[in-house]
Amino acid sequence: MQLLGLHVVVLLKCFLVVFGQQYHTHHDVADLHWKPATATWYGSPDGDGSNGGACGYGSLVDVKPLRARVGAVSPILFKNGEGCGACYKVRCLDKSICSERAVTIIVTDECPGGYCSNGNTHFDLSGAAFGHMAISGENGQLRNRGEIPVIYRRTPCKYPGKNIAFHVNEGSTDYWLSLLVEFEDGDGDVGSMHIREAGGTEWLEMNHLWGANWCVIRGPLKGPLSVKLTTLSTGRTLSARDVIPRNWVPKATYTSRLNFFH
Repeated sequence: MQLLGLHVVVLLKCFLVVFGQQYHTHHDVADLHWKPATATWYGSPDGDGSNGGACGYGSLVDVKPLRARVGAVSPILFKNGEGCGACYKVRCLDKSICSERAVTIIVTDECPGGYCSNGNTHFDLSGAAFGHMAISGENGQLRNRGEIPVIYRRTPCKYPGKNIAFHVNEGSTDYWLSLLVEFEDGDGDVGSMHIREAGGTEWLEMNHLWGANWCVIRGPLKGPLSVKLTTLSTGRTLSARDVIPRNWVPKATYTSRLNFFH
């Protein structure tokens, strides 16, 4: 009954967001200017941090290339889930214990309370990512500091050898399709998504559901399905033709032949 209730809530949310449109101002994703923030760490000291997370990446956070690079961010960067997948460089400032090396993290989770509340810009990093900012041999001492001041800037995401993939979420049917975007180079975030049915000319708008998940209510959908993705930050567009096969199944991941860097 709990699972059924969850599916009803998710379906209702997907239906409701059809009536809202959002418009975004685009800018270059690479930011050369460092900005102030604070950082903490969570999980095991040398661990990968999140197990899943509010973006919906699930077990992807436990394996490379995401492994040990995951981070939870405050709402100002999480952007109600539309900030999922964005990449940032984070560097600590205390020269007595911090190296000049920045760690690159990928937004996979949200930290809504505590240090992350009241409009603060905060990064809650995996233990491994946090320790990576320290000078050699001082990883543990840096983690013992707890909250530390840092500087950060946006940076393009890079997934060498990976193409954008689309995971069909559990519960999807021919009438309700939900997709999760994986391994997006460049901006990393998603501003809008559309799908096109086999033999069709119309791009059907998908609606932001939660985290990095998008959905569409229409049916019966006829595959193979093409997917068009537009980034949130710069409005760059990529179209993956027939990436979802005719005989698609829930919980399967379908990889395109494309990415923004190749």
